[in-house]
Amino acid sequence: MDDLEIQNVILEKSANLQSHRTEGFSSSKMLVVRRGAPLRMSLQLKGRPFNPHTDSLRITVMLGRLYVVMPVTFSKKPSPSQWSAYFDPKGLNLQKPSILLSSPASAAVGCYRVQVWAVPQGGKNTSALGTFILLCNPWCREDAVYVPFEDLREEYIHNDCGLLFKGTSMNIVSRPWSFDQFEPGVLEACLNLLHVSPQHQKNQREDYLNRNNPVYISRVVSAMINSQDDRGVLKGKWKGCYKDGVDPSWWTGSGDILTQWAESGYRPVKYGQCWVFAAVMCTVMRVLGIPCRVVTNFNSAHDTNGNLVIEEFYSETGQKLQRSADSIWNFHVWVECWMTRPDLGSGMDGWQVLDPTPQERSAGVFCCGPAPVAAVKERRIDLLFDIPFVYAEVNADVHTAIVSQGQVISYSRDTERVGALICTKAVGLPRLQNLTGDYKHRKSPTSTLSSRSSTTSAASTLSRGNLGFPTEAPDWRPSTGSSSGLSVRLSLDRAPVAREPVLFTVKVINKQRVAKVMNVHLNAQAKEYNHSPSETLWENHGVVQLAPMEVRLIPQQIPPALHQRVGGDDLINLAVVLVDSASHERVLASEEFNVASPVLTIQVENEDSVAEHKQQAAAVTFTNTFDHPVSGVLTVAGAGLILGKVHFRMLAVRAGSSASQRITFTPYKVGTKMLQASLALSDTNATVRGFRMLCVRRTSDAT
Repeated sequence: MDDLEIQNVILEKSANLQSHRTEGFSSSKMLVVRRGAPLRMSLQLKGRPFNPHTDSLRITVMLGRLYVVMPVTFSKKPSPSQWSAYFDPKGLNLQKPSILLSSPASAAVGCYRVQVWAVPQGGKNTSALGTFILLCNPWCREDAVYVPFEDLREEYIHNDCGLLFKGTSMNIVSRPWSFDQFEPGVLEACLNLLHVSPQHQKNQREDYLNRNNPVYISRVVSAMINSQDDRGVLKGKWKGCYKDGVDPSWWTGSGDILTQWAESGYRPVKYGQCWVFAAVMCTVMRVLGIPCRVVTNFNSAHDTNGNLVIEEFYSETGQKLQRSADSIWNFHVWVECWMTRPDLGSGMDGWQVLDPTPQERSAGVFCCGPAPVAAVKERRIDLLFDIPFVYAEVNADVHTAIVSQGQVISYSRDTERVGALICTKAVGLPRLQNLTGDYKHRKSPTSTLSSRSSTTSAASTLSRGNLGFPTEAPDWRPSTGSSSGLSVRLSLDRAPVAREPVLFTVKVINKQRVAKVMNVHLNAQAKEYNHSPSETLWENHGVVQLAPMEVRLIPQQIPPALHQRVGGDDLINLAVVLVDSASHERVLASEEFNVASPVLTIQVENEDSVAEHKQQAAAVTFTNTFDHPVSGVLTVAGAGLILGKVHFRMLAVRAGSSASQRITFTPYKVGTKMLQASLALSDTNATVRGFRMLCVRRTSDAT
């Protein structure tokens, strides 16, 4: 009789990709599956058929030097807490046995080898090898990253495009971003990130054992996205020249960054800023199977001394001075990841803040989190990780002083400015979802957040409905300074746009029953979103006479010629100082705002019949709202729509004129996809963007 011999282990790729919801990784050389769910394989035998009465099968699963050995049984109830293998209960094919290999819901993430042994009675043992990649599983109830709703799993795991929010809370800019988690090379780069980490290099065995825990994984990834302590992905740079790399504002997706990092031998990619760090981390976490979303905090405090106070100083004429190590970024971007926190006790499961932008060290390393959002809201600064820092980012008070000859001559306190709006992209929709109420007990003036519920836990903020979405841009909230005798308010008349004057109104109030003579000082300075203002670009000074109890409205404008160079992520700091000439009483009001850039419009032909593997056409149109001709390079991209990027040179477009570029593309993935375009203008430090969401159907469904 012939010997029983295993010639090959067949990992049934198509069936496994579908059952594990990893079809997006179909181009990977290795099979990609999720933990806590059975992996189907079959054996190609050589010699005689398998005899269940005299033969047995044994499986060894290996991760690095760690391994577990198990028999293949006829049991139909795999354990959720340990590795097990059993014959397909639908029937045993003796010529080609089918086996289900079940991993525990707490198995480590990584690249596994599987060896199947045939053990015939009285014969020679033979074996064959296979390999697979194991990820976390938000579809598995026993997994620490389990999410109960399918639409949320689709958004936070499968969605390969999204929006990042920048600008200011009163003039929000939606920035398209391609997460690219299913693009060639990205999966491999994300797994290599874990291998290159200091934790793995120092102790591989301990690293593999800890990779079962999303808390550990997320902390490793948070540190590895920046390059401060290790061979991380991105090098940060916030000012100066970017000629030896890429200006952070030019990136359109994570794929180029991750693949460039891997192909360079893990040398940091130049350059990133907060939204780039966060978006790349979101890609890595979604690839690893951990639900993740990008979050923007408008007016984000960087409290260097931990006293929950940000100090700002102004001159007597309204010029903001650089006198404090503390700062307020007009926006800062981090990520939230969904996981349980058994290390912290009850009530801390759910969304966790993680911030890969290198700001402060955590346990000696530039990383931040995971900090439970619930702990931030309740100021549980006794819990892990980095809750005091995150709490200050959304809750610090702002103390503003007017100084003269080194002495403070006026002082005010603002408890509402920091964390004015915290938001993310809405589930399944290209618009904003307000998260402010998840972080803070008091309502932001711009908040429209409704009460939210979940079936997960009482402390959870995960909800099924689209709640808390502003349906329109918020009204301009006036900035107010007040004292016993005076009050001044500063309010923008409308959202500032390029090529038009900035219109605003100063409201001066005499609160006493005596006439007053007021000196009014107005000052506007350009600033970067994460720095103090620089030079003055406009100022105006005058005298106003007020009758007793009079209220005076003073319209003002900044000509477009003076603010035309303020674009991209740069802003204007506008301040007014009101001085009572008799009592020398002073009050100050200030506002920071961005100037909206023009946008690209994208029109897709036969938009309702976009189908996989069917050529499609679109037109990208730019209207020049600047007061001078502009030219540049147009880049069009879209994960699942266009492999790589397509570039076009756009010749000079006269002021007020429009230019269009026709493009063709052939979608290669089904689902909701984002076609995005960016025009890098050659004569200004500005990039104009636009995007269009498309529903790509299977070819059979579209005909």
